[in-house]
Amino acid sequence: MAAAAAAAVVMVAAVLAGQAMAAGATTYTVGAPDGLWDMETDYKEWVARRTFHPGDKLTFTYSRELHDVVEVTKAGYDACSNANNISAFRSGNDLVALTAVGTRYFLCGLTGHCGSGMKIRIDVVAAASSGPAAAAAPLPSTSSVTAAVAGSRLVLVLLYALLPLW
Repeated sequence: MAAAAAAAVVMVAAVLAGQAMAAGATTYTVGAPDGLWDMETDYKEWVARRTFHPGDKLTFTYSRELHDVVEVTKAGYDACSNANNISAFRSGNDLVALTAVGTRYFLCGLTGHCGSGMKIRIDVVAAASSGPAAAAAPLPSTSSVTAAVAGSRLVLVLLYALLPLW
């Protein structure tokens, strides 16, 4: 019985750790509020209103017949060149994980699109632990809040189910 209780404690701790990580991550739809990777969006303005942290994700939604998403180096970004790209996405609904602190560069590789402003620079910064800067962070998406509430309920159910074992 002690082994079952110990296993339950480990499981609850794992669930709580997963919740903490998921609650801190945000998925940004590039080009929102319209939600499209297109030539009409002002990406400099879009980026200026957001702060990106490791664990966040970018979603690029677009017509694959009209656009693509290419991750490039700074030199490629500055020159609007995808000649030596890091990676290319062409599904029309691409999810890119921001895994580490640093700067990432994306552009549309179709002729003339980058030069017309269809490029984006993402600066990924370390998450602030607390304080006034944390208060200015954007609110979590509805899906993050829903996941956190559902996870909290799961933890409560597990605790009530395992309480008699102690």
